[in-house]
Amino acid sequence: MRKISLFVLVITVLLNVTAMAQKKSTEKQVRFVIHTEFGDMKGFLYNETPKHRDNFVKIVKDGLLDGTLFHRVINGFMIQGGDPNSKNAQPGQMLGNGGPNYTIDAEFNPDLIHKKGALAAARTENPKKASSGSQFYIVQGQKVDPTQLPNHPGAPYNDAQKETYKTVGGTPHLDMGYTVFGQITEGLDIIDKIAAQPKDRNDRPLKDVKMTVKIIQ
Repeated sequence: MRKISLFVLVITVLLNVTAMAQKKSTEKQVRFVIHTEFGDMKGFLYNETPKHRDNFVKIVKDGLLDGTLFHRVINGFMIQGGDPNSKNAQPGQMLGNGGPNYTIDAEFNPDLIHKKGALAAARTENPKKASSGSQFYIVQGQKVDPTQLPNHPGAPYNDAQKETYKTVGGTPHLDMGYTVFGQITEGLDIIDKIAAQPKDRNDRPLKDVKMTVKIIQ
């Protein structure tokens, strides 16, 4: 009798695991578009980072990001935005400290790397590496020789990831230190155009680069 009960339990567990895997594989990805004067960047949010995904959808639908600036750009590295204080900011005003009065728990995943076009959450220096509630950055990065990749704190880089950093580029030193929660799939050249803008000593573009963000239904 005990053997039969154990067998039934094992089968039940296996069925539940299979069902969860099937649900995850068929779960629809949320898509978004970031409009700028240089063109549109389109992408999707990872289901593997549900807290960041759901928060991004919320602040986009609330209009929190509309009219904000890409307030920090570093050519060959990334472009950063999402500071609510950047709306109608004065020229030369220091930006980067604004956001809602909450943070998001880190959702690190060794499969989600900082390749070009990665959408990741900005954060302050805090012990738990919790993310800003609104500020994010988009990776531009540079091509990286696989032999120069740092030791991955989550797991060794697999062959596909090594090839991606070699051919597409990115910023591998940020992996597992900042949460990657999305990916730009169209408009990668727009990242290059914004990153190349003339800027001041605080890396803020001299000409405002405003954005409007929408969820694509």
